[in-house]
Amino acid sequence: MLALIAVVAAAVLFGTTGTAQALGPADTTPLAVGAIRLAIGGTALAVVGLSLGARSRRRASAPPRPALGALGLMTVTGVCLALYQPLFFLGTERNGVAVGTVVALGSAPVIAGLIEWGLTRRRPSAVWMAATALALIGVVVLTVGADGGGTGADPLGFAGSIGAGASFAIFANAQRRLMDGGWDPFTVAGAMGAVAALVSFVALPFVDLAWLSSPGGLAMALWLGLATITVAYTLFTWGLGRLTASVAATLTLAEPLTASILGVTVLGERLSASAIGGLVVLGAGLLILALGSRARRDPKPFAVEG
Repeated sequence: MLALIAVVAAAVLFGTTGTAQALGPADTTPLAVGAIRLAIGGTALAVVGLSLGARSRRRASAPPRPALGALGLMTVTGVCLALYQPLFFLGTERNGVAVGTVVALGSAPVIAGLIEWGLTRRRPSAVWMAATALALIGVVVLTVGADGGGTGADPLGFAGSIGAGASFAIFANAQRRLMDGGWDPFTVAGAMGAVAALVSFVALPFVDLAWLSSPGGLAMALWLGLATITVAYTLFTWGLGRLTASVAATLTLAEPLTASILGVTVLGERLSASAIGGLVVLGAGLLILALGSRARRDPKPFAVEG
């Protein structure tokens, strides 16, 4: 039960990301918010994850030795997590929290499945194909079906959300390969945080952080960094070590649900009838994808989320 609570709590924290950014100072940019989020959260996640990973490695009989391939994959996870930030915030800034979050998360499993198909040459299941078809239909309806003054999909914001989904999918596959190779989940999460933080430190001198001096700006940065990255990834990684991948995938649907509810209730976002229909179809595809994974042998779980 505690593992279930941990994963759901992590998903809810992830789901507050877009709303927290929207409630922050108006003079921010997606790149600035993403960079400071990673500088704070990635550094803290590196400390927590690598510390917990070191304890696990001491208990392991034969922990894997660092190799160029493993170090390369760890670098990929951190770089992709860094790229995810500005792309995600671009999507939510242009299309609203509800639409931007669901498009980003809805495209991620589709792209991840395509990448896995290309790497393993294993044909996807009929369930995956059906879920993917529904997800794509939902995205198309969201993109072209704005009416009645509601929230439609801005092309640039849509591209940002899809880019975020692709970044997510790439580091998900990289993490899976690392864990299948025997690496401890906390070590992988900590390494991802460390590399992402290094990337953010390179970007910080080139963004305007004047908004960080305001109480609201500082509160937003601390929440996004510590709550939605450090605490959320730690809870998620701990829970995944005690759950099957299919159960965890179903539980993480709490993230887009949280984002959509907050977008409509807290931010007052208005969705057109067609946009709501697109979200429903996309959500149905995600649900089928999550539940359908129970029919297959569960792969080793891996820590990936918003």
